[in-house]
Amino acid sequence: MSDAVERGRASWARYPEIYKSEPFFRTKKEAWELFRIGPTYEVGGQRVAYESAQFPVEAFDQFMKQGVPRWATNDAATQKAYDAYVQKVCPCVVVVHSQGGNFGFNAALNAPDKIKALVAIEPSGAPDPAKVDVAKLKGVPHLIVWGDNISKSAFWQRLMPPISRYREALTAAGGKADVFELPTMGLLGNSHMLMMDRNSDQIAGLINDWLVKQGLVN
Repeated sequence: MSDAVERGRASWARYPEIYKSEPFFRTKKEAWELFRIGPTYEVGGQRVAYESAQFPVEAFDQFMKQGVPRWATNDAATQKAYDAYVQKVCPCVVVVHSQGGNFGFNAALNAPDKIKALVAIEPSGAPDPAKVDVAKLKGVPHLIVWGDNISKSAFWQRLMPPISRYREALTAAGGKADVFELPTMGLLGNSHMLMMDRNSDQIAGLINDWLVKQGLVN
């Protein structure tokens, strides 16, 4: 279990001595809408959650107190850290979320012999198959998990095509890339923060069952 450079318990470092740019901060409105907790957030007014929302909206304000500054210039440092982590603790199954998706895909490409499987929970990016050799991962089964209300978010609709292209290229190369679209499986109202949603244990069970089918969990 790890936090990326500058995220969570990894905190942040001085700039410009270490980080080369100033941080920016995610607002409550941005988080509410991009994390698909609800369609609208009126600053100083009412916020509207999606019907059947699984995220505990009563805990949203406390959740936002845990936010840390973010940078847009640290990808290389983050990838280097993840690659080193893989070399230290794997062979293993890698589970990633959101921005971690792209780092996880690249970590697997950089060390395909170390990764037994890759589970990407709502990844926000993926490598360009025109620039990487996805065939290196044909022996690494992939699972991509999506929550609800993605079709209602222009932001997430913009992010989907690169991930679809990566998956299609991997499949064409002989790899395995399954997709769980939770609403089609009867799980409604899930936000981007699936691990915080009320039915997170049920989702974890579905992922565990998939790992069992790959022969990776007893």
